[in-house]
Amino acid sequence: MRKTFLLHAPRALALSAVLAVVPGAGLAQEPAASDVWERVPDSLRVALDRITPQSLSGDLSFIASDLLEGRDTPSRGQEVAAQYIAAQFRGAGLEAVGDDGYFQTADWLVRGRASDAFSASITAAGRTIALKYGQVTIFTDDELSLHDAPLIRIAASAPEALETMDAEALKGAVVLTDLPNFRTLSLRERGDAFRAMQALLPGLAQAGVAAVISIDRASEKGSGFGSGELIDPQSPQSRGRGFRVQPPLLWSHDPAVAELFDSLENGPATAAADLVLGPPHDERARLCNVVGMLRGSDETLRDEYVIVTAHYDHLGIGSPVEGDSIFNGANDDGSGTVSVIALARALASLPEADRPARSILFMTVFGEEKGMLGSQYYAAHPIVPLEKTIANLNLEQVGRTDSTEGPQIGRASLTGFAYSTLADSLVEAGGVFGVEVFNHPANSESFFGRSDNVVFASRGIPAHTLCVAYEYPDYHARGDHWEKVDYENLSRIDRMAALGLYLLADGAEGPKWREDHPRAGRYVEAWRKLKGIEQP
Repeated sequence: MRKTFLLHAPRALALSAVLAVVPGAGLAQEPAASDVWERVPDSLRVALDRITPQSLSGDLSFIASDLLEGRDTPSRGQEVAAQYIAAQFRGAGLEAVGDDGYFQTADWLVRGRASDAFSASITAAGRTIALKYGQVTIFTDDELSLHDAPLIRIAASAPEALETMDAEALKGAVVLTDLPNFRTLSLRERGDAFRAMQALLPGLAQAGVAAVISIDRASEKGSGFGSGELIDPQSPQSRGRGFRVQPPLLWSHDPAVAELFDSLENGPATAAADLVLGPPHDERARLCNVVGMLRGSDETLRDEYVIVTAHYDHLGIGSPVEGDSIFNGANDDGSGTVSVIALARALASLPEADRPARSILFMTVFGEEKGMLGSQYYAAHPIVPLEKTIANLNLEQVGRTDSTEGPQIGRASLTGFAYSTLADSLVEAGGVFGVEVFNHPANSESFFGRSDNVVFASRGIPAHTLCVAYEYPDYHARGDHWEKVDYENLSRIDRMAALGLYLLADGAEGPKWREDHPRAGRYVEAWRKLKGIEQP
């Protein structure tokens, strides 16, 4: 006979009843560790001990290795990562519930162009500088054919120069400028770069400028057309982040073009530019979420589900900075990816009778960095009914403790902490492992909509992201390497998360949105729609 767990505990029933009606009740309460252990099977302790710093570092040293080339969506490296994750799910004994084994496949289109679709040159003072494809980074999907277009020099530091220029001279011209290339910058530097672009580009577009060539002194190598826009043929409105900057923009990494820029004064130059960007073409790309199921032990409640997620993609390969061109994404979100694997291995090792009452779907998703594409695809094509899904716990940036706010040891924040009662299970589990699960005064709300959890929340499912360091050195930079992760702390966070996940899946009731929270209203409405409940 199955031991009496949280599902049947009278104290838990009373607690959940209080939480359902009292705003904020229980958010700061941590039960004694022994109280939790009395309500879960003894085998769970052994299962959680399977989560070790060594196993986590072993997985992450591969997932975030240079071999996987930054796991861009789509890329060969991402395909290798998906195969690796599927192998771990298979080894853990999860049930394959995708349309292709452990894969939920999505046949999308990638809009791109071949390298021979580009040619460009600048002629000035009797000298022609041919721009080479390997020394440009092109930030547009437009098709262009410009010949002998007048060249105008405008420094990014002096956008007001536009006001004094002849409007007719600007129409159809190519502007040579020095806008910073945000792709080569750190997170902190990107804000200034985007502000500089916003100060200059709208005015150029309004003036009818045909194209912009900006110099980049950081590297002599470019990424060409780079990765193109992703399009779901079944839902064309579901697109990845494409290149929609106007006017069409490219960066030149050629020192000769930088020398030309330095030699010119602001204004029209005795120079001309040729720029040809051939038509884009669409290629098919097979993308996939990696999914595995742990069936619940209760014959009735096993048809309800908790989904635990992380995104396994990152930014791929960019222009070299100090010899490093790969965005390894160890913390973002390699740490969440290997944590999903670790939680799956631990909970799947439980005897069938000791598993939680409800089923758990373990899933790593593609394309978060390009607009949460994988989670959006899942929400449009759910493997288990959304109305039967009681919660989503998303794991992101849980590995590094060197936050810009100071060391985060034994601490983890939950986005949208007070929006639902989901936090209660994690606070309870945190009390066992000495992990403070807290409501970050600024980031818990501001980051709620910045990861895959918000896709589930927008469908009405209580969904939150667990995070250790919201911002840290190397965020979205090339230095986010696996060696910088705090594996002792990560194993502690993951044991806590595994216990919290167990409590969620085995609870008497699923978590509920807090209807009196001013920011939860839209999710309450989505929940009512999902459940077919009339609005009051």
